This record gives sequence, structure tokens and C-alpha cells, in this order.
Amino acid sequence: MSKVFISAAKRTAVGSFLGTLKDVPASVLAENVIKAILEESKIEPAKLDEVVFGNVLSAGTKQGMTRQASVNAGIPIEIPAYGVDMLCGSGMKSVLNSYLQISSGFHHAIIAGGAESMSQAPFLVGPEVRSGNKMGSLEMKDHMLVDGLTDAFAGYHMGITAENIAEKYGITREEQDAFAIESQRKAIEADDRGDFEAEIVGIDVKVRRDTIHFNKDEYINRKTTLEKLSTLRPAFKKEGTVTAGSSSGINDAASATLVVSEEFANENNLKPLVEIIGIGQSGVDPAVMGLGPTTAIKKALNHAGLTLQEIDAVELNEAFAAQSLGVIKELVDEYNIDRDELLAKTNVNGGAIAIGHPIGASGNRIIVTLIHIMKQRNLKYGLASLCIGGGMGTAVVLKNTDI
Repeated sequence: MSKVFISAAKRTAVGSFLGTLKDVPASVLAENVIKAILEESKIEPAKLDEVVFGNVLSAGTKQGMTRQASVNAGIPIEIPAYGVDMLCGSGMKSVLNSYLQISSGFHHAIIAGGAESMSQAPFLVGPEVRSGNKMGSLEMKDHMLVDGLTDAFAGYHMGITAENIAEKYGITREEQDAFAIESQRKAIEADDRGDFEAEIVGIDVKVRRDTIHFNKDEYINRKTTLEKLSTLRPAFKKEGTVTAGSSSGINDAASATLVVSEEFANENNLKPLVEIIGIGQSGVDPAVMGLGPTTAIKKALNHAGLTLQEIDAVELNEAFAAQSLGVIKELVDEYNIDRDELLAKTNVNGGAIAIGHPIGASGNRIIVTLIHIMKQRNLKYGLASLCIGGGMGTAVVLKNTDI
């Protein structure tokens, strides 16, 4: 089996729902990060085997969002491009698929990413329109809610799955608010230090009559406080504990990585950033979908031959504070690791509660952020994982090539 490396990792800044990126299609977001990968790596686009992007809200994005992005980014038409939909895991699944294809020797160079414009998710009418709605009203359905944020089995919002985890493990409102404000604090401090600058590619966006260069995450909330969070009403259940402040955002962004074989890296004078040394995925009860990372992490660590104690940095996508805390509890029990030790190395630059959660891009975004954390802090091993609607999880273990 060939060793598999990531030799370039870039993302756009994350836009707020109906914010700066609201008029930028997912294909254009993806196009920009593909161009950034090509520019950073200096490889000839014709040497790529394929391009693959995660994307969930595909209705109305025109035929083949990834193909549009690939061709418009200057990649030859002879290079195929396609999308994957594993819901919130889509952007990471593109990397896992690339790892399997390259480690087997079938491919040698793939741009793997994720892109989502939740702001551009359309409203839908049902299939009865095609056969003729002879009488009565027609219901408009929100593509974002129906296909992105609602459990297909029980019919409730993803927020209820977080409430289920909070009830299962007795996670209090106070614990969730404290976790959420800590995510904001870490993201603000990382932003102020300039830690995100190396991973972000700025894009030019038309806003009314002006064109602005968008290169800063705009969802981070510098005005919130623990006191303000404590006043928010439960968002999903009348007597619940999960609020908008302890939930991830609805956002727009794209992210990408260049995944290559050792042979390709050597032949093209690429300096790999990290080696992919472990992958894992899992299925769990959809009612507690947020616990999906636990088993996926276990599989990825087993694949890498490591324990959780050996991991230096963890990126655990914060779909909800309750969900993240549920996974933390299970990992503490599984690996007999000190809870404070695990929390101290998890989401050191903040997570999706602060930065945002553009669902098809997030799995890739946390990989990109993790890579840059590992390089900036000179850390040897990193782990990225996220939960997935429908009851799943994915995980990947990375090794810093400088150590």
C-alpha cells in the first residue's frame, strides 16, 4: 500500500447565513478553493486523477456542482469531477474516499473538498405538482430543513437529537453554555492572533455596488457572554436545554485538500504537510446521531495504531454543545483519559459553534484547520471527527511530516 499525504489545505472564510456570501453559489466557493490548491501546490492540473467535493444541498445548484467548479477553476475537461453526500460528513468523506483510492494504487492525486451555500438552499414543492394538483393548497418545503437538518426516520430537527444526548448523559444547560462560550473565546483569540490566515483563501465578493475581499470568518460572535447565553430560550424543546447559542451555525463556505501518493509527491517536488495514517466511520442510533464520532474515532485510532492519549490535537465538529460533551464523556470512559486533558487539546481554535457549520464543507474544514494547527504548534498527531445526521460518524488521524 502506498503512503497517502495531504500536500495542500485551504478554505474560504465562513460566511453567516444570508451574510456576505449569500449570493455566491457553492460551485463558485468550490472553484475558489480549487484555484488556491493549484496555486499553492504548483502542480499541473492535467496530472490530477479526479476532483471530489462533498455537498448536501444540491437542489438548484445546476448539473454537477463539483464538475462546474473543476472546469471553471481551469482543470482540463479530461479530468473527472463528482460530488459525495454523506450529510455533515461529506467533506471528510471526500478525503476518506481519496485515501482508499490512492493507498490502493488506483489513483495518485485527487483534490478532495466540500462546499455548501446554505443561504442559497431553495424552497421546494412536492412531486404532486408533476401529476397535477387539481385542488387544494401546495406546501412549500425548505430544502435546508428537509434534506439537511431533519432526521428522516423520526421526522424531527437535529436539535432534538442533541436534546436526547443531553437527557441520556445528564448534560446540563450550564455545561452546554460554558462549552459554547469557550468555543467563542478560543475562536476570537485565534482570529486575533492571525492563526486562521494561513488556511483561508480570500475571495472577491460583490456587495451591492462594491466588491469586497472576504477573508475573515464572519460568524464568530464577539459580543456574546455567558450571561447572554443563559437568557436564551430552548430552541427545539419547550423544557429543553439546547439553545441557538449552544448550537452550530447555518453557514456558507468551501474547503479543499490535495491528497497525493508518496510517489506523486516525490515526482512533483511536493512537500507533504501531513500523512493520513488512520480512517474510520461508524453507524449509531439516529436518535443520538451526535454520538457517531465515538466509534469512528476508535476505528481510526486502531487503524493508526495509536491511543487517544497519543493524539496532540483534536478537531471535534461542534454540531451542538450537548453532542460534543456526550462524545467527550464516551471517549473519557473508553480510553480512561482525563477529561480536562482531552478538553484542553480539543478545538483549540474554537469549533463550529463559533466558526460555523456549512454542512457539506465542515468535514473538510476541520481537517484543514487541524493541519494548520499541527504545523503552527509543531504537533505530531492530530485527529478530526464529526457526527452525521441519520446516525453516523467519520474520523481521520493525521501525522505531521515535520516530526
